Amino acid sequence: MEILIKTLQLILSLSILVILHEFGHYFFARLFNTRVEKFYLFFDPWFSLFKFKKGDTEYGIGWLPLGGYVKISGMIDESMDKEQLSQPPQPHEFRSKPAWQRLLIMVGGVLVNFLTAIVIFWMILFKWGESYIPAENAKYGFNFHPIAHEIGVQDGDRVLMADTIQITTINRVAAHILLDNVKSLTIERNDSVMTLPIPPEFKQRLMADEVRVLAEFRLPVIVDRLQSGSNAYKAGLKPGDSIVAVDNNKTIFFKEFAEELNNRKDSEAIISLYRDQELLHLPVQVTEDGKIGFFPKTPQAIFGYTQINYGFFEALPAGINKGVSTLKNYVRQFRLVFTREGARQIGGFGTIGSLFAPSWDWQNFWFMTAFLSIILAFMNILPIPALDGGHVLFLIYEIITRRKPSEKFMEYAQMTGMILLLSLLLYANGNDIYRYIFN
Repeated sequence: MEILIKTLQLILSLSILVILHEFGHYFFARLFNTRVEKFYLFFDPWFSLFKFKKGDTEYGIGWLPLGGYVKISGMIDESMDKEQLSQPPQPHEFRSKPAWQRLLIMVGGVLVNFLTAIVIFWMILFKWGESYIPAENAKYGFNFHPIAHEIGVQDGDRVLMADTIQITTINRVAAHILLDNVKSLTIERNDSVMTLPIPPEFKQRLMADEVRVLAEFRLPVIVDRLQSGSNAYKAGLKPGDSIVAVDNNKTIFFKEFAEELNNRKDSEAIISLYRDQELLHLPVQVTEDGKIGFFPKTPQAIFGYTQINYGFFEALPAGINKGVSTLKNYVRQFRLVFTREGARQIGGFGTIGSLFAPSWDWQNFWFMTAFLSIILAFMNILPIPALDGGHVLFLIYEIITRRKPSEKFMEYAQMTGMILLLSLLLYANGNDIYRYIFN
């Protein structure tokens, strides 16, 4: 069911973004009286699922869900319509328009995608605001990925600074290491503060091991609610119970508790807990996947969080800042693709779908849609033939030199770009398949 929900969210999100992207091209084309022959969601080789014609434009839905397109008269695109281009240019065709108009038609999709992200962030901040747990609230410190232990960090430490950058939220620790090339971490351990150097190869290790979470809050094991009919429910656990041991092995924090249960799969364990300051020992059957069936208290419930609310007009500049910072961070991350470790982490539709919540959550859905809109805008403006950025590059060349690239050159460039994009698509989704098979 989780896979189905994530898939539906992915399809809906990408459908919205593709339609809006193509509408950007369509809007500027019609603004400059350029004929648009087709406007399609998804591709339609050989046949379409649905179509109708209004005016000069055929609108439809294709069967191949790899994006969408608008077919603009007199333009060398993925349709490779050479017959049309062999005829004399017509006033309504793309190739007959001034270079500045053609430039706006080509950047229209990217512009709409970026504006879409801004509007979504604006509405998210207006409706839900922003909430986060300040890193300084982590009174039990952080738990770290095993790879972090190699540089001297210990579970229970709290990261204060990355070089001179103050750590305000826990997820920024890995981001600063990967994107800001910080050379040291300042940590608090018990009552001491110390500085740990970060080896130059540590960033590559993070990428090679595909570390998604470097640090997380260290949590005591407090029962929040029970799964109905679960082994924990049958054993008599109750909300508010504070679990401290499994078979007399101390498990003050959730990480140790989960490890102890994992070592007792499909067997009985004695769970020691405090309830109203009374120490109890309850026998509980552990399932074959190392669970007993309860939901622990979240970091928000234990540590509290900071909530920032915005009025309608206050949320607009905050949404713009969110969009710009998201774009900047993505561009910085994109540099990592050109390393061996970064290339291994390129993912396709499976990777994108995994970013959505396993249950339908509108806040998460719209946040991910805004994030993907930023990605779609950036990727399309890359100067690669067959992408909008490739056409923009040739148009800028034309504006500067006052000479058009030949149609034959444009055909070859388009074919080269399509082959490159298809190869990248196969590689990215091949990575997803490889990761799925080999876990």
